[in-house]
Amino acid sequence: MSSMDNLISINCRLPSPPSICIKILDLVRKDDFTFQQLANVINSDPSLAAKLLKVANTCHYSHSGQVNTVAKAVAVLGANAVKIIALSFVIYAECIEGSNDAFNTDLFWRRSLTAAVAAEQIATSLTGSSGDLFLIALLQDIGSIFMSNWRPHDWRQISKTTFISRIPQEKLEQETFGFDHSVLAAGLFKSWNFPEELYLPIQFHHSGELAPLQYRKIIDILEVSNLLSAFYNGNNEVMQLRRVKQILTNNMGMDKNTTDDLIESVAHKSREMFLAFEISDGNLKPLSQILQEANEELVSLLDSYELVILELKQAKELSDSLARELHESNERHKEMAYKDELTQIYNFRYFHEALDREVERVNRYGRELSVILFDLDDLKKINDTYGHIVGSQMLINISKIVQLNLRGADVLARLGGDEFGIILPESGHSGALLVAEQIRCSVEALEEIAPATLSIGVSSYHPGKVVLDKATIMKKADDALYRAKNNGKNRVCFK
Repeated sequence: MSSMDNLISINCRLPSPPSICIKILDLVRKDDFTFQQLANVINSDPSLAAKLLKVANTCHYSHSGQVNTVAKAVAVLGANAVKIIALSFVIYAECIEGSNDAFNTDLFWRRSLTAAVAAEQIATSLTGSSGDLFLIALLQDIGSIFMSNWRPHDWRQISKTTFISRIPQEKLEQETFGFDHSVLAAGLFKSWNFPEELYLPIQFHHSGELAPLQYRKIIDILEVSNLLSAFYNGNNEVMQLRRVKQILTNNMGMDKNTTDDLIESVAHKSREMFLAFEISDGNLKPLSQILQEANEELVSLLDSYELVILELKQAKELSDSLARELHESNERHKEMAYKDELTQIYNFRYFHEALDREVERVNRYGRELSVILFDLDDLKKINDTYGHIVGSQMLINISKIVQLNLRGADVLARLGGDEFGIILPESGHSGALLVAEQIRCSVEALEEIAPATLSIGVSSYHPGKVVLDKATIMKKADDALYRAKNNGKNRVCFK
């Protein structure tokens, strides 16, 4: 005998079939039973009769005034609905008595009732009749209660592992017990002589691909009902609801409006059933209310975000303003660091940094480069004769006239005193000599208090096997400058 069969036949924690269940099932199996006979059976259990009347008078079932007798309830609801509701109450009551601390009974029955309502609504919408789906969906997971009574410690561990790891509960049960709760429930109901159409869908509701063909559609409906129940009694996970809509519209051919109405009605009817079964509703809310509350919360968040966005905008504007000020300040300091205070052209530091870059570029790409060095002839004599102010102004004027003879890429700098330097990228010796001569002539033509002439030295580099270094080209230009001075000034020399 298997462990499951042993559990069903021997273990005293599993309930025997309630006698009233047997009476109801035996009666409705007869072809000639009457509604009054069914009412008499139910009236034999005053608690069951009261609960049945409570359900019959809910908004979902009551369409023809107050239902105040079981006989009228049977007539209004129909024998099959009465059978399903009555059996549901009886089995629920039996399981409640046998529950233990390891099991969250309220949550279990909330989820079971919601699934039962959903299955009934889906089946009715698709086929016009729900058959036994309410009862099947209600009892599909009831084996979990029996397992928790049988081995509470193992059950707690399974529940914890399922919650943390999201491993399916039935898989862990199979590994721990050798069977899962669906097989256990089906075996129990079979031992109670329930008909196959009740217990076989329960047995296969986690393994629909193995079910007999005639039960596949029922199992599909159970899948959707379980997803809806999980959505309403869990954390309202959107993926569950999307899956419900996908199956109902794509797989079952239900139109969008019918699907939306069904999802909404499941919540309303489930809350009525909670009252009938005297179960807490667990704050279950219809989808429309969930969406409304989510929208209100989103609006509230958006209001807060608007203030945050405004603060961020203001902070960004302040940051941008400070960044601009910092950039302008850096540019000013950079300009001060690289500009000659008197002539407002580049200074010694910038000239040598620029020449370093040009030498590197020349050596990398094999380009021409020329350097011009010049100074104002007899500046000391001019200062002694006309004063330093005149000498300084002559340096300023010379700087301006020299700039007029240069290209945008050329670099003019005051290297100190009356000495100046020019970097001519992409210029060979002939071009550099031409520029130098133009500068000399332009300065000589200046109308100044004292004659203004320049001594100019030029040095050029042509691509070849020798690698250019800054010291070499500067020394050649300097040598050429001194030769120009020694040869009578106001002239251009090249080396």
